[in-house]
Amino acid sequence: MEINEIKKLQHLKKILSSYINTLKPVDDKLEVETKIKKLDYYELGCLITNMLKMCVLALEHDANKSQLINVSLILEMIIEMFPLDEFELLGELNQMLITHS
Repeated sequence: MEINEIKKLQHLKKILSSYINTLKPVDDKLEVETKIKKLDYYELGCLITNMLKMCVLALEHDANKSQLINVSLILEMIIEMFPLDEFELLGELNQMLITHS
């Protein structure tokens, strides 16, 4: 491996260690939290997307025909699950690739 590639890998390892933390393992105290934390990023993205779609449907649905859905609670859950650190990492990696290309 070239020295430049080794430096890139070392820099990447440093970046990864400070960002990859949304899907870290947790204690089995809360079953729902544990199930969410064991997803991979694609599954997390699908879950968040489906929950957002559910909120849209709940807001569009006539509240008089069924029980109310607590949309604000669902949105709070989505905010907690959203992997902002990982998105920041993707931005850093993208910047690194643009800079070193």
